Amino acid sequence: MSSRKFLAFLLTLALIIMGSGSAYAAFPKASNPIIPIVKNASIAVVNIDVEKTAKRSISPFPFDDDPIFKRFFGDSFRDFTRSVPMKGRGSGFIVTKEGQILTNNHVVDGVDKITVSLQLTDGSKKTYPAKIVGSDPTYDLAVIKIEPDGDLPTLELGDSDAVEVGEYVVAIGNPYGFEQSVTVGVISAKNRSIHAQDVNFDDFLQTDAAINPGNSGGPLLDMEGKVVGINTAIIPYAQGLGFAIPVNKAKEIMGDLVSYGRVKRGWLGVSVRDITPEMAKAYGVEGTNGAMINDVFKGDPADKAGIKRGDVVVELNGAQVKNANDFVQKVRTLAPNTVAKIKVVRKGRKMDFSVKLAERNSTGDGSVESSAGKEEEAPKTSGSEALKEFGINRVQPLNDSLRKRYGIDSNSAGLVIVDIDKDSPAYYDEGLREGDLIVELNGHELTSTADISKAVGNDDSIVLMIEREGSTYFLQVEKSRDSK
Repeated sequence: MSSRKFLAFLLTLALIIMGSGSAYAAFPKASNPIIPIVKNASIAVVNIDVEKTAKRSISPFPFDDDPIFKRFFGDSFRDFTRSVPMKGRGSGFIVTKEGQILTNNHVVDGVDKITVSLQLTDGSKKTYPAKIVGSDPTYDLAVIKIEPDGDLPTLELGDSDAVEVGEYVVAIGNPYGFEQSVTVGVISAKNRSIHAQDVNFDDFLQTDAAINPGNSGGPLLDMEGKVVGINTAIIPYAQGLGFAIPVNKAKEIMGDLVSYGRVKRGWLGVSVRDITPEMAKAYGVEGTNGAMINDVFKGDPADKAGIKRGDVVVELNGAQVKNANDFVQKVRTLAPNTVAKIKVVRKGRKMDFSVKLAERNSTGDGSVESSAGKEEEAPKTSGSEALKEFGINRVQPLNDSLRKRYGIDSNSAGLVIVDIDKDSPAYYDEGLREGDLIVELNGHELTSTADISKAVGNDDSIVLMIEREGSTYFLQVEKSRDSK
């Protein structure tokens, strides 16, 4: 920018400021929509202090690292322990005037003592002991309860499904002990997935409103002051990446938490995965919408109803199934003893099933015992040349010797991999191993090596249904680079 243009810019800016009387006059405090939201909501946002006793090893000896000391006493001094109080902080918000408070499960899980602090309208603070009413690790939610002297202010629960990306939101909480901290941002995205050691969730709201440790369990509010999310997680090495559980999930499960202390969920008894175009072609499915049944647990509802591995679920109770996660989320919303109407595609043919769900964790006989003994050598029968192009050097039909060698169940059928190219994509990318049982190839059941050539076709990839240690998986295997 030339000096003449820069001077003209400064002159224009000065005229704007002079015309307004003040740089702040364009933004009068009375028109700020955040202030009334914070004033109305803050009195229903609580600080949660927790305490847990942990065992910690200690040494009563000052020279415990001295080698001469160890020669006489060994490591027995390390057996000394003491109880150490561990403290933590979180947030929550009042949902009933009788004192029920919604927060994150990870804030209160396994603690010995919970103290809730309320900010009163006159600015003073009052504390109450609290107890856990119910918790749900699956959605990382918990309801705790205090016994107040009278009715408490509450926050209204909004509709997280109606929230749009770009919409302004307000977070209130207790980050690092700085009580009643307010941050403002927007909804950055919806339906975010986080799969970490302690969190496995697929429907988060993402926001750039600042969220820090201690904000967990606090509310994320829309511009009407209604709760649309429960602040839960951050990516610690990033900026502006916070995540909140949609409040509609809390609405679904709070009744169970209060009534039973846990959530009663329906149990179908399957594992599922997404469908690739190659899998869709192999199993006669139009498009890639749906959830492929990876495994069916013996004795559980799906097994009793006749659903099989390789079936692709395309509808649940009349609603289209988009992918595996969509199917899992839909099943989670169903109660035990509900009859679920499931439409599947089985090798190009649509089939309908009615399945009465059990209660989650009430599984049937799904265990498969296997032995890893290798006392006998299997005969070296040549496999199909067609599979060598995919890094599978040799397969064999099952016999008693191979079942014993690889610990394969007596009811299983297929061809077992006895030699695999360890430099191939099948080994490195897909994790195929010697002893894996190929149950199906491109949707075709395999009983002998003669079935392979017909099933492989002329494509550069194949879809395998693999059985390993009693569980089944679908893998898409590319041709080895030298074979293309």
